[in-house]
Amino acid sequence: MSYTVSVRTLCEFTAKQGDLDLRFTPAPTAQQGMEGHMLVQSRRSADYEAEVALQGDYETLRVRGRADGYDPVAGQLEEIKTYRGNLDAIRANHRALHWAQAKIYGHLLCTERSLQRLKVALIYFNIGTQKEHAITEVFEAADLQAFFEAQCARFLRWAQSEDAHRRARDQALTALTFPWGSFRAGQRALSVAVYRCARAPEGGSCLLAQAPTGIGKTIGTLFPMLKACPDQGLDRIFFLTAKGTGHGLATQALAQVNQQLQSTGAAPLRALTLQARDKSCEHPDKACHGDSCPLAKGFYDRLPDARAAVLEVNAVWDSAHLREVALAHDVCPYYLTQEMARWSDVVIGDYNYFYDGAAMLHALTQANQWKVGVLVDEAHNLLDRARSMYTAELSPLALAAARKNAKGRIRTALNALQRAWNTLHESQQQTYECHAQVPLDFMAALQKAISLIAEANADHPMLPGDPVLGFYLEALQFAVLEEKLDDNALFDITLLAPQRGRKRASILCVRNVIPAPHLLARHAAAHATVLFSGTLSPAAFYRDTLGLPADTPWIDVPAPFKAAQLAVHIVRDVSTRYQDREASVDRIVALICDQFHKRPGNYLSFFSSFDYLERVADALCACPDAPPVWRQVRAMGDDSRQAFIARFQPGGQGIGFAVLGGAFGEGIDLPGDRLIGAFIATLGLPQLNPVNESMKRCMQQRFGTRTGYDYTYLFPGLRKVVQAAGRVIRSENDTGELFLMDDRFARDEVRRLMPLWWG
Repeated sequence: MSYTVSVRTLCEFTAKQGDLDLRFTPAPTAQQGMEGHMLVQSRRSADYEAEVALQGDYETLRVRGRADGYDPVAGQLEEIKTYRGNLDAIRANHRALHWAQAKIYGHLLCTERSLQRLKVALIYFNIGTQKEHAITEVFEAADLQAFFEAQCARFLRWAQSEDAHRRARDQALTALTFPWGSFRAGQRALSVAVYRCARAPEGGSCLLAQAPTGIGKTIGTLFPMLKACPDQGLDRIFFLTAKGTGHGLATQALAQVNQQLQSTGAAPLRALTLQARDKSCEHPDKACHGDSCPLAKGFYDRLPDARAAVLEVNAVWDSAHLREVALAHDVCPYYLTQEMARWSDVVIGDYNYFYDGAAMLHALTQANQWKVGVLVDEAHNLLDRARSMYTAELSPLALAAARKNAKGRIRTALNALQRAWNTLHESQQQTYECHAQVPLDFMAALQKAISLIAEANADHPMLPGDPVLGFYLEALQFAVLEEKLDDNALFDITLLAPQRGRKRASILCVRNVIPAPHLLARHAAAHATVLFSGTLSPAAFYRDTLGLPADTPWIDVPAPFKAAQLAVHIVRDVSTRYQDREASVDRIVALICDQFHKRPGNYLSFFSSFDYLERVADALCACPDAPPVWRQVRAMGDDSRQAFIARFQPGGQGIGFAVLGGAFGEGIDLPGDRLIGAFIATLGLPQLNPVNESMKRCMQQRFGTRTGYDYTYLFPGLRKVVQAAGRVIRSENDTGELFLMDDRFARDEVRRLMPLWWG
């Protein structure tokens, strides 16, 4: 089989060497890089050849690309690289990569023009000073050929190995049968819809699938996407989750698939689980470069052996496996995991790995032109997560810390920025105000500070934790999003409470409301995207806010449950509106006590806030015959959350108090009599405050008055209610009680948003 690869891709795979070095250095933008190349080329003589198209072959591998320039009179091939700041700040591993590219182009040119020797020059162009620095070396054509063949041989071994794996994988997936033997009720309908989406002739196809808990959504979506891989030529599947806890179900499903494949003699799928950097770092007190961290020292030199060791592991590559291999080879577990994404069939990770502005999986997909299938688990969470990805705040505390530590011109620029910032809010009367745009004077001051910090950092890289660097990164994100500010986002200013002896201060925010434009390109980059959840209704809400094509199909998979399994009670004589909450406490306590004595067991009781929760819990505990009570508290750690869930023992009795939309409103599984009922004392509507009202107005301008209200308040609120209620019935054998405690639950527009099987 023949392969074609670009010079850059070839070198990035074969020529990286030395340390892992992630010290932040500002790089020119793509536009600045192109302009820099053109300026250098324009300075050359009339005989100079720019953008020389070259290609060459090694066995079954074709390598092609464009050399930046060739001067036939001087006999010099040039590879141009733009940079900012100090030339010495360019990392050694980057220099090695630059030389490798230049030498590959040198060989291709020598072959094409029958040259015996060639002067090769690396031209480093400083976009700030507009000066060039040339590093030249004369090579014999035979030496360039030997280098070329060595890189090609290394790449070809990998390509042939990957091709053999791909052929075996596709053959095994063609023969794969459903791991559970037979489909559960509703599971086949889900799988068929996913398979049809994956087999759409054009890329960028999408599907919204609402499917209830209990039918096996994870394997019901993974299996058909895997089956589509051979005939659709899918390179990889990305299984994306809102939380790390969602990784477990995908890992278990893939382990089942691999078990079946291995039972037939087929090789297992390469399935990788990504873990957050703060959970993977072995030396959190050290910076990510060879002078600080021993696992960064010589990382690229030891990477091939570590990578080969991972490939020998016939199991899902979870964090434990990768950590073991990484430490055995003295490389960083986190960046070994990132590297293995290039070698995987399935990657399991958080939403941000594909949807964030600098998402790794999206960047790899674009750079390698992968054909991918994307599965988005619990997709109702993507709206809020995407909003946070494309929202940026400027903190006055971060600026104050930066001013305190800055010197010279940077300090002067930051002081000027502080004055411009003060001007923004000095006449502001309300605590919160929303504006159409960020004033030009402020942005000019911010851009000047960003530019000066970037130049200083290029000359003398700042260490992680430096307050000036911290503010710079915050400001850079703000500036990037300010450039894209349109009617899908807001600019707002929030005044902070005044402190004695200090001037007024404020938080500035570019706040995303509708992430659709940002997500649109991500959906288009995938061959097929399936977003699935137990709550994806109404479909238009998710199409509009998540950037899905208007014709994206929506399916509602029938639940395997019957209405008789869940007794739903709408309590019409309770109002949980803010002004009525105090009066509602006694009625709610009486209702909980009455139900508990009728049917003792474990219940969850959900409230709109911790304050409301505490009032009802205290009143319940004051009753002489009160059941056992345990409560969610603010800022619970992992151990505390596990202890809360552990109280729900089979045959147990008591009431767990939780906040709707929090850690216990979704994603927990309490089957059988571990949970026999739930009380929900709120519609879950987002708090009525100036920020949400501004977001509502933004929604109304885009979608209309009534729809804007529903998109901001009603639909997100009722989604939380349905998710929380879904904790009660987890299997076809469960039975339970659900109490919806507010008169508004009886309204038609609310009832229409409830699952049909509730009856």
